Amino acid sequence: MCVLVTVEDLDVLGLTFRKDLFVANIQAFPPVPEEKKSLTRLQERLIKKLGEHAYPFTFEIPPNLPCSVTLQPGPEDTGKACGVDFEVKAFCAENVEEKIHKRNSVRLVIRKVQYAPEKPGPQPMAETTRQFLMSDKPLHLEASLDKEIYYHGEPISVNVHVTNNTNKTVKKIKISVRQYADICLFNTAQYKCPVATEETDDIVAPSATFCKVYTLTPFLANNREKRGLALDGKLKHEDTNLASSTLLREGANKEILGIIVSYKVKVKLVVSRGGDVAVELPFTLMHPKPLEESIYRDAPENDVPIDTNLIEFDTNDDDIIFEDFARQRLIGAKDDKDEDEEGADSPKLNDR
Repeated sequence: MCVLVTVEDLDVLGLTFRKDLFVANIQAFPPVPEEKKSLTRLQERLIKKLGEHAYPFTFEIPPNLPCSVTLQPGPEDTGKACGVDFEVKAFCAENVEEKIHKRNSVRLVIRKVQYAPEKPGPQPMAETTRQFLMSDKPLHLEASLDKEIYYHGEPISVNVHVTNNTNKTVKKIKISVRQYADICLFNTAQYKCPVATEETDDIVAPSATFCKVYTLTPFLANNREKRGLALDGKLKHEDTNLASSTLLREGANKEILGIIVSYKVKVKLVVSRGGDVAVELPFTLMHPKPLEESIYRDAPENDVPIDTNLIEFDTNDDDIIFEDFARQRLIGAKDDKDEDEEGADSPKLNDR
């Protein structure tokens, strides 16, 4: 299940907006013969550990779904943060259409991530020319990046070239990396947050030229308090990072994407008695694509004592640790059905 949760515009009323972007059901038991698929290495080992009453299943996430994204709440915000979540829920019922009760279900939050494409786009470059009053010749600004795709934590080099043929002075040069998060619902709302900035006192005198390379590195650690900053989906006990750029497929429905994240570098010249001159350079910020490794590989011949990567389980069966969690049933606790029936019989606020 892919869910978009947002408290925008409804937070004052104490309400939460929830929209299911994608829902799919799979029957794990009894197994469906037509849908039987090959087991992964991890599934084989789990079945060996758990016994004959373990029922494996697989599912595929459509490529047009968004990645896991969370908008960072402010220091005073309470409740669930706005974002796109993926949730796997296992439940027991007579049929798939039956209402799911909490006592008969367990759920697991997972993350959907997307990696940078192998072929980057063209090198970002932008230029502008501005003519000022009382100046015969214009001011020309040209800016470029050294590449189009950057990985998280990688410094961004911004090349700035200024040709000042006016009689005015460029007093300051401001460089900023900005994140844009578009929430695509019935109406599009946009959050805009600077994630890295640099302001220099570099001066470009009249009838002079200037060229310099500035370096900025956007980090989440420097933006912990900014409300509305888009982050990659977060799991329990794990830190996260700035949200990766959303790769839009041609003809994709933006409403089903939930939250669209993009980045731009803005170069701004502060001119004396004449206003500002600025250009923007869009770029892509993502994780590098990991090396492909088959999940159906054979077991290693030699025993490995401890596996430091507990995600891939790339060792023998004896190092898998299982923990049993007992669900404590509280005295007087009610199921969803009981709460609904009681709510229907209870007096409304206006009846008092």
